[in-house]
Amino acid sequence: MTDAQQNSPSNENEDRALVDRGEVDARAVTATRDPYGRIGAYAGNAPETHDGLGLDLREYWRILNKRKTLIASIAAAFLAIGLIWTLMQTPLYTATVRLQIERNVAKIVESGNVTPTETFDLDFLKTQYELLQSRSLAERVASMTRLADDPEFNKPVGSSILSIFGGSDKTAPGSQQSGREIAAAKMILDRRVVRPVPGSRLVDVSYSDPDPARALRIAAAYGEGFIASNLDKRFQANAYAKTFLEDQIKQLKLRLEDAEKVLLEFAEKEQIVATADKTSIAESNLAAANAALGNIISERIKNEQLWKQVQNETAINLPQLLTNSVIDGLRVRRNQLVTEYQEKSETFRADYPAMVQISNKIKETDRQLATEVKTIRSSLKAAYESSLSQENEMKQRIETLRADALDLQKRSIQYNILKREVDTTRSLYEGLLQRFKEVDVAGGAGANNVFIVDKAELPRQPSSPVMSRALALSLALGLAAGLAAAFVLERLDDIVHSPEEAERVFGLAMLGVIPKITPPQTIESELADPRSALAEAYRSLCTALQFSTTAGLPKTLLATSAAPGEGKSTTSLAMARHFSVLGLKVLIIDADLRNASLHKRLGLENGVGLSNYLTENCSALEAIQRTELANFFFMASGPLPPNAADLLSGPRLLSLLSTSLEVFDLIVIDGPPVMGLADAPILSNAAAATVLVMSAGETKMGAVRNALKRLEMARTPIIGAVVNKFDAKTAGYGYGYGYGYTYGESGERSSGDKPDDAGKERQQLRKPQDASS
Repeated sequence: MTDAQQNSPSNENEDRALVDRGEVDARAVTATRDPYGRIGAYAGNAPETHDGLGLDLREYWRILNKRKTLIASIAAAFLAIGLIWTLMQTPLYTATVRLQIERNVAKIVESGNVTPTETFDLDFLKTQYELLQSRSLAERVASMTRLADDPEFNKPVGSSILSIFGGSDKTAPGSQQSGREIAAAKMILDRRVVRPVPGSRLVDVSYSDPDPARALRIAAAYGEGFIASNLDKRFQANAYAKTFLEDQIKQLKLRLEDAEKVLLEFAEKEQIVATADKTSIAESNLAAANAALGNIISERIKNEQLWKQVQNETAINLPQLLTNSVIDGLRVRRNQLVTEYQEKSETFRADYPAMVQISNKIKETDRQLATEVKTIRSSLKAAYESSLSQENEMKQRIETLRADALDLQKRSIQYNILKREVDTTRSLYEGLLQRFKEVDVAGGAGANNVFIVDKAELPRQPSSPVMSRALALSLALGLAAGLAAAFVLERLDDIVHSPEEAERVFGLAMLGVIPKITPPQTIESELADPRSALAEAYRSLCTALQFSTTAGLPKTLLATSAAPGEGKSTTSLAMARHFSVLGLKVLIIDADLRNASLHKRLGLENGVGLSNYLTENCSALEAIQRTELANFFFMASGPLPPNAADLLSGPRLLSLLSTSLEVFDLIVIDGPPVMGLADAPILSNAAAATVLVMSAGETKMGAVRNALKRLEMARTPIIGAVVNKFDAKTAGYGYGYGYGYTYGESGERSSGDKPDDAGKERQQLRKPQDASS
């Protein structure tokens, strides 16, 4: 059993405590345990998470740099389409007339004011804009400018290139006059543009035409036609209003005469005389009586409250009693007698004549006080009864006055109705007469509420198409489409393309980046050359492995991948060879019991191997083979068994690793791919560390996620990942191995170190050997 597995119970408790305290992430703790059960240096390499509102500019720049060819191609295609479309268009010249539309007509007959009233009516302005875009106005403009008789105007308008070949995009108007006028009006509607000026009563009417002079003529006719249309409507409205008002005035005059006659007859019959005062005497008396009644009621309520306060009270502490001067004097006198009696009672007894005399005086004073209180109560009661009597008499008086007022109102009801009819009829008659005079004057004045602010001018250069604007718009659309396509493809792309992407998505430490080998180069030839980029990349990988854990290089190392064909066997073999060259005694085990391949690469036999040892058909010494290197040993997979997972999960695998570590400094296990098999999780759990190999441009992210999930469920110490077959030149990333060696005059390689530096390094890494090894 390995050291990592011996520490697994305590490690699990420590992990759980760290996660509960929130110090580390559960996935990071599980995936980064070192062989001694401690959290490794990459515990914080969990994938970065951004919320939906986060803005990662570096990520955007990575996508743009990755898809720059696609974006540039789409932008160039849009730019070319925009250029071709611009060249195919017929140049158009635009003339513009600016109009001012007022809400009200100038006032000519009211107080001499001839300026319009400042009001704002959004519905009115919108109505005027719609009238400017109406078909009737377009027909009026076509009639004013005689466009139906203009042969140049009736020519079909299409693209300049299509016109060369005789093509067109519009059919010619009809030969009849009415058909040509309708077609001309339709062309005007298609080419004119009405643009209100925001925040004002101004509106610009523009017309575009291949002929600048005709554009000027039609734009000017638009302003004049709109003004003439408003005047026509106003003249028609004035004529109709004048006829209508004349008829209404005659009818109101007859109604007014009849109403005045009926009112006079009714006033004579009921003896009603109309005065300037609006109220009658009866109504005035009733109002005065009501006011007096209110005062009497207030007085009665006041006297009633005073009487109720003293009616049942026996004490003399009420304000009405205390303010009485007689009662106040009696109270003072009684207090003096009481005080004198209490002073002498200390000397004399109660039957003493002087004491009896003082006592009689106190009783007499009490009687006088009671008499005065009774008198005040009687006066308050009399005041209350008097106020009540006045109130009743005033109410009777008001009832009499109310009856008189009601009788007068009944007789005046019909009179007021008739008088109101007369006033209403007279007011209508006077208003219509005044309106008739204004309409008569306004009809002759010919006032208008539309003015031409800026007349149309002859255009000097085409308004469309504008080459720069069209190209800028095409380029903007192309860039937008290219960016959208790039981001969509990036979201749909499920392939690992670069080390940064693998590190960012999966949160694994990047131990090494292996470059892609292109023909005619081969992996064997590149590995044989110590100065090649491939050999340098594997040396960098092995150097990173020496610092991957706090204890240094793991003693047992598993190399696996998410899917087959990603270069894990080559990586395992390269790592084993490198450390054996450094002087370590290395054993590489081909643990892929389903598709063994290492024996072919090494040129060794596969008759006896790991499967034989696991089935107890041979010993470990019998299964291990020597290679061409002195410190490099190999254990083949052996015959492929039908139950590979069952053999690997037995105790023989752990026994093999523990006993082999007594002889070898490093054990490299070439495991099978994870996929959906149980082999890789079992091997990873038995090894001290696991390295996940990915193939740039081939490995799918979903497969890697599933592989990591399966390995994490097996409590696997994954120390990092290796990206294989990476093409730094085509990917555009900052990876490469361009730092080479120099050669002296003798042709020997020199790196600037002393000759024995490499030997010292190998001596430091070599494990002390016992006699048995």
